[in-house]
Amino acid sequence: MKRILALAVAPVVVALVVAGCGGSSGSSSTASTSSGGAKAADTTVALRKLNVGSALVDGAGRTLYLFEADKTDKSTCNGACASLWPPDTVTTAKPKAGAGVDAAKLGTTKRSDGKLEVTYNGHPLYFYAPDTQPGQDAGQGLNQFGAKWYVVASSGAKIDND
Repeated sequence: MKRILALAVAPVVVALVVAGCGGSSGSSSTASTSSGGAKAADTTVALRKLNVGSALVDGAGRTLYLFEADKTDKSTCNGACASLWPPDTVTTAKPKAGAGVDAAKLGTTKRSDGKLEVTYNGHPLYFYAPDTQPGQDAGQGLNQFGAKWYVVASSGAKIDND
């Protein structure tokens, strides 16, 4: 009897595991979005008061950074770098300028993986993965992947409090 019950329960367990895996792909894309993955076409860049001064943030208030190794509008942060410093990407449209942001300085650049990364004043923009809440700026001034990372002022220059 136990063997028959086990055989009857096994397909149900497999179905639940498969359903759980299928459901997690949706939350995976949500996690990707919150950590800087591809976003809706109406991505907004705004200005917000942070610990280091007024700096650029995304529409959800997450701090945006520039990477000093990026000497042009082309990103040099890929692979492991992009895992810790996810690029701020859009799907197709130019990002929108929020309060305090110069729309003329906003643009996009094509990454090596084909995604469009948001730029400001010619700098590709990134998130810092450990900044999980709006307004956090723990990546400020870090020297990782060969150069320093800084939050960005409305002028498009780095904010350097060193």
